[in-house]
Formats: sequence, structure tokens, C-alpha cells
Amino acid sequence: MPITNSVSNIPVISITADCLPEAWEKAVLAVWDNGFNIKTQYDKPTDPPSKDATVMIEVSDPFCEPRIHKNFPGGPEELESYRQEVVNGIHDHWIDPAAGKWTYTYHERLFSYNTVEDIRDPNSPKPFRSVDQIQYIIDCLSLSGHSRRAQAITWMPTADPQTDDPPCLQRVWCRLLPNDNGEWTLNMNTHWRSRDLYKAWFMNVYALTELQKQIAEAISQKRGEPVHVGRYVDISDSLHIYGSYFNEVLPEIEKMRNSSFLGRAWETTHPAFEMMTTEAREKLARDPDWFAKAKG
Repeated sequence: MPITNSVSNIPVISITADCLPEAWEKAVLAVWDNGFNIKTQYDKPTDPPSKDATVMIEVSDPFCEPRIHKNFPGGPEELESYRQEVVNGIHDHWIDPAAGKWTYTYHERLFSYNTVEDIRDPNSPKPFRSVDQIQYIIDCLSLSGHSRRAQAITWMPTADPQTDDPPCLQRVWCRLLPNDNGEWTLNMNTHWRSRDLYKAWFMNVYALTELQKQIAEAISQKRGEPVHVGRYVDISDSLHIYGSYFNEVLPEIEKMRNSSFLGRAWETTHPAFEMMTTEAREKLARDPDWFAKAKG
């Protein structure tokens, strides 16, 4: 039965896919077809309501090829810049709330979490030391792979509710399980309060699964045995397609409905993707702000 605005419950959608491009297309189609029509805080008067749902997406093998969708909004250069922003913290220096700049990066919240009362006041007290939550996950699972406590959070209840752009990612949770060969696999869940499905989801998940791989490699080193990347589960309380994007989304949806995603996907070894990614890495090594300057 089609979902209409008379329905009082937010739709709940579950998706399973083998790889990232397949997961993104399945999610776009599912939210488009079954999402709730609702206005947002960012709409212009002429924008149609967004499509919105609570969605859980399982990617059974996040490093399965093809791993890249050619048509996600962005490109290999932006993808590499964002990957390094999340995993390596190349844009942590952009955080300067007192000057009206960024209030956080995911890297800063995950690798150097430090509560503060007023995020825009540089003199606001920071009563606790910074916490490297990713190192905590690595240490926790290195000692006890079955632990249910290996998690990292981003939300800062003392400060985030008062900001205009609080973090969408809320929590990262990891656990080790043995595979059929008795070797360990690192499973990861991420939980998001709000998410732009069409323009943000693919880059978010590409970067977070790269972090998943980094954690697995670090645990492997500490344990002295192989640790593989396992399944990735992505949970969004509000996964949405903004009404302001509908003119961009509709042509892509027609392609998704009428042909296999494989025709719109690249393996990471594709020469064009490798070339553009390598060039981006070289430019970012010289200037971490290169891509932002190129976009103007």
C-alpha cells in the first residue's frame, strides 16, 4: 500500500546489498517509493516536501567490487578529500566555532572527543581530557573481541543542540566474530540521527568503511593475527531526499529502475578512478585545502 501523509508512523525500511553502489541505489529507490512526505527546516517556499524514512542498510562486504558509483553527486577527487577528512583529520584545522566556522569534524569527535559547554566560546571550560575513542575501540577489541562496549560517540549534549549544524553521525559500534576459517572479522554499525541520502550517504559510507578497515588493521597488529573487514550496517533515524533535489534525482531514478547498477559502477582499479584519486592525493599532500579552494 502506498504511504501517504495521513500515515502517523515514520516508515521503517530494511535493505541488504553486497556492495556500496548497490546499497546506495536500493536505498534511493526505497526511500523515493516508500518515504514519508515531510517539510524540512531548510526548505525554500517553493520546494516540495522531502522523502523521509527510518532506514537500516546492511552491506555484506563493503570492500566488494565494484566499490564506486560513477553517478553519486561528487567525484573521485571529492571522495578522496572526504576520506582523508574523516580518517586522517586533514580538515580538523577548519574547526573554529568562535569565528563562525566549522563546529566539528567526525575525525575530531571520534579521535579527540572533548566536551565543552559553549562550543562557540573559545574560553568555555573543558573539564575533561580529550579521548581517542577509536584507539579505545582498538584496545577494547584487542583484549576481548566479543565485547559489546566497543563504541565511539559524537554527540555533545552540552553544546550541540544550540548549534545550527550538529553532527549527523551519532555513534560507531564494532565487534569481532570468527569467520568459517576461524579468523576474526570486524563488524561495524553506525547510527545517524539525520542523513542526506542522495548527496551525502555514499561519501559517508565510503569514508566510514575505510575507517572500519583501519580499525581492523590496527586490531590485527595488536593481536598478532589476521582481522578481516566484515559486514557494515548503517542505521539512519531520518534518511531523506530533499525536495530541492528532485529535478536532479529523477533522471537518476529512471536509470536505476531500467538497468543494472553495474553499468554505473566502477571497480577501484578502474584506470580513470585510480588516476583521479592519485592526483587528488598528491594535491592534498601539498595542500589539504586544495579541493575546497578548487570548488571556490
